[in-house]
Amino acid sequence: MGLFDAIEIAGSGLTAERVRMDVTAENLANAQTTKTANGQPYRRQAVTLAQNGTPADFGAQLAGALGSPAEAGQVPAGGVTVTGVVSDATPDHAVYDPGNPEANAQGYVLMPNVNTATEMVDLIAESRSYQSDVTAMQTAKSMFSATLGLLK
Repeated sequence: MGLFDAIEIAGSGLTAERVRMDVTAENLANAQTTKTANGQPYRRQAVTLAQNGTPADFGAQLAGALGSPAEAGQVPAGGVTVTGVVSDATPDHAVYDPGNPEANAQGYVLMPNVNTATEMVDLIAESRSYQSDVTAMQTAKSMFSATLGLLK
């Protein structure tokens, strides 16, 4: 593991959590959008993530930490990558509102599949994860500073 790997891993987490918070904010902003450009209600979006590298087993990690060559084909894991933003497959729900101009003949309006309570809980979790990554980055920075101080 290199000197700045911890900062790179925390930085990838910061980027991923920022994207997740942006998508959650978009979901909240469109929670009442009954008609988008395609004529359908807004579809909730979700972020998909993937781990960077191929996780090695404990023995390979230990051998790498002790300076032995890692197993062939094993790349140390390091951070996370946003692989995409996908639409949630949860069905829309119909609300009875005959006075709404978007209502069908029976008086029902198709509403987006966004649950504001779920989105708020997700936003809190994403914010906490972001804070954790910032703390990890600050800890790595202070460890590097202390190490450089010892070398003076």
